[in-house]
Amino acid sequence: MLPPSQKWRRMVEAEHAQSERMRGGKPPPRDYWQGRANQFRADPHRTGDSLLERLVDFVADTDVVIDVGAGGGRMTLPLALNCRQVVAVEPSGSMVSVLQEQAGESGITNVSVVQSTWEDAEVAAGDLTICCHVVYTVRDISSFVEKLGARARKRVAVVVYNAPPQSQIYPLWKEVHGEDRLPLPSLPELLEVLEELGINPETEHLAPQQSMGFESLEQALEQLGGRLYVAAESPAAGDLRQLLPDMLEEEDGRWTIRGSEPLHQVIVSWEP
Repeated sequence: MLPPSQKWRRMVEAEHAQSERMRGGKPPPRDYWQGRANQFRADPHRTGDSLLERLVDFVADTDVVIDVGAGGGRMTLPLALNCRQVVAVEPSGSMVSVLQEQAGESGITNVSVVQSTWEDAEVAAGDLTICCHVVYTVRDISSFVEKLGARARKRVAVVVYNAPPQSQIYPLWKEVHGEDRLPLPSLPELLEVLEELGINPETEHLAPQQSMGFESLEQALEQLGGRLYVAAESPAAGDLRQLLPDMLEEEDGRWTIRGSEPLHQVIVSWEP
């Protein structure tokens, strides 16, 4: 049996290899989020976000928070309203642009940005390191987690789903490609890795997240086609178009994948 960290790497590499094969050997875009980053805008003053509210509970107004994989600032900017400083570590230039634009629009000045992967980032220690929905594709998970702990004086908080983030479309994958989708690691594998590292974390399961769904069958075809690596004019796109009416269900004007299980966000935290 493979050690958990090696099992994790095998899962990531197998999923990536399958994705590359379905793309016809074409490499992924240099900045995956280019053209999509604006979808991750969120009001820094919003209420009703259970994950955000729980993370704010970890933070004191004198703390320095390091947000690893900060994206467009969904957590960075609200947390900055509740602490002394947030260091946002984010490799995507398009995501960084959204974060900085939102910070400027909201008058938030206590955020500094390090445009880098976490593995290559040079940052001083803070009080809290957080990492929301980032670890799924990290190959060297042990070093990644150990660095999270090394840069945190008080606490580390990693947010993951209870299942792979794209698991709701796995039934479609098999229908379109004729093979099972190889999963990325998620909560169960993370807990195994932490045990391997001698870390005994606390886990907090948040309420299930219902699928955002799609406004129409055409929007579903476009978005799901991208996630399934189906080219717009390919025979597989025709197959997908025929499948969707049976694979989706409509309720209150939104289309969702029939029978899909809702994902749960889980906060996995520990003292370094």
